[in-house]
Amino acid sequence: MQLTKFSDYALRILMFADSAGDRLVTIDQMSTSYQISRAHLTKVVNRLTRSEFLIAVRGRSGGLKLAKHPTEIRIGDVVRATEADFDVVECFGSGSVCVISGRCKLAGVMAQARDRFLATLDDYTLADIALKQRDFRQLEACAVP
Repeated sequence: MQLTKFSDYALRILMFADSAGDRLVTIDQMSTSYQISRAHLTKVVNRLTRSEFLIAVRGRSGGLKLAKHPTEIRIGDVVRATEADFDVVECFGSGSVCVISGRCKLAGVMAQARDRFLATLDDYTLADIALKQRDFRQLEACAVP
């Protein structure tokens, strides 16, 4: 199982916002630091704002900041908010055409694996994976203009 880039970017954005402390950060700063397109990051920021992980401050001096303390942002919650589904096998989704659905034990095994995966992510918070502001300064120094 592999998470989408959307979830990967979401976690990176939250780590960046956390590293700024009380300062607001911008999508442009993150785009430069991570060398990821501004358009991609904007979509992710919108989802994180709607999911109440980030607060967007509008205006000339605006930017983004965490909506909660890093210890209150569970990695599992971020992944649930950013992944479209967790249909590890076909029979998890609607419209399954598998001819052995209902008799197969694979779905139970996969459901247990998915649940354990998410439970493990729930054991960690943004505070557990945080980077320091100096780590991002080093990224910006290495960024390609």
